[in-house]
Amino acid sequence: MKKRTPTKQKLLNILKKDHQSTIKTIMEYFVISEIAVRKHLNELEQRGFIKKETTKQEIGRPFYTYELTKQGHETFPNQYEKLPLELLQDLEDLKGTEAVEELLAKRMERERDYFLNEVTTTHFDEKISKVAEIQDEKGYMVEYDKQVDGSYEMKNFNCPIINIASTYRQVCVSEQAVLAKLFSGSEVVSHKCLTKGDYFCKWIITKPEEEETSTQDEKRF
Repeated sequence: MKKRTPTKQKLLNILKKDHQSTIKTIMEYFVISEIAVRKHLNELEQRGFIKKETTKQEIGRPFYTYELTKQGHETFPNQYEKLPLELLQDLEDLKGTEAVEELLAKRMERERDYFLNEVTTTHFDEKISKVAEIQDEKGYMVEYDKQVDGSYEMKNFNCPIINIASTYRQVCVSEQAVLAKLFSGSEVVSHKCLTKGDYFCKWIITKPEEEETSTQDEKRF
């Protein structure tokens, strides 16, 4: 049985994904009353996890939008602690840029080997699902959607190592390299990135040609 998400945590999750939401949009996720949801929103605002902005209209009454504060963002899995980044910077000071690049390359190899060991299916849809599941467990807050052409759009709404990735872009490059290795018959393209100020990282992973050919062969028989 799927564990029920507490209302306040669900509200934080919604605002993490949507960035800004009105009460009308928020209510699409709930079956409880609007009064109950507003009570939870007010409590989160009082605790400093969300903020409320007034938007004026030319016609009609002003309406409110809700979004996370810095404190609200910090409630999600992260590694914002200074130590990992400081250690990399110390290594760069002591041994130079190449040492940091080698260390991050080693991390990429470990990540690649882990995924290759965990993702054993060769079926494209199943592989996408498994990768998303692993990343979600690591705190990346993943959603994915299949497109009309069979490709997938995958979004990460949280980056647990954004402090490191923001300073050392090799981390993002390595992530793309790992995905490219996993989906060797596909094209893996980054369209948005949290380290560039976007509200999520977005990847497009195209459907592999080999699977298309295989599907066509199956239909012939």
